[in-house]
Amino acid sequence: MVRTINETFLKACRGERTDYVPAWYMRQAGRSQPEYRKIKEKYSLFEITHNPELCAYVTKLPVDQYNVDAAILYKDIMSPLPAIGVDVEIKSGIGPVIDNPIRSLQDVEKLGEINPED
Repeated sequence: MVRTINETFLKACRGERTDYVPAWYMRQAGRSQPEYRKIKEKYSLFEITHNPELCAYVTKLPVDQYNVDAAILYKDIMSPLPAIGVDVEIKSGIGPVIDNPIRSLQDVEKLGEINPED
């Protein structure tokens, strides 16, 4: 059997016994990492999530620093919005700002479909 880097975490997810309780790291907590803050000074959230190398780098930061058993791929719940035609801007100190919020069924019906190939 091929041993994966996150084997302990996957065993625990399946309810199997493990030698220790595995830990994972919630990406949002990465804001405390100087390396992450340095990347965020240069790149926006959407620039990071659309750049595979940057996305992999910031995902791997806590794995290397804290020796956790698994990592969640760096993404944000706002990531799909531009793909369906919603303009969203992440404003420093405020958070996500949507110019035309979705407030009605008519607004929902105007949304585009997500194409996984895009």
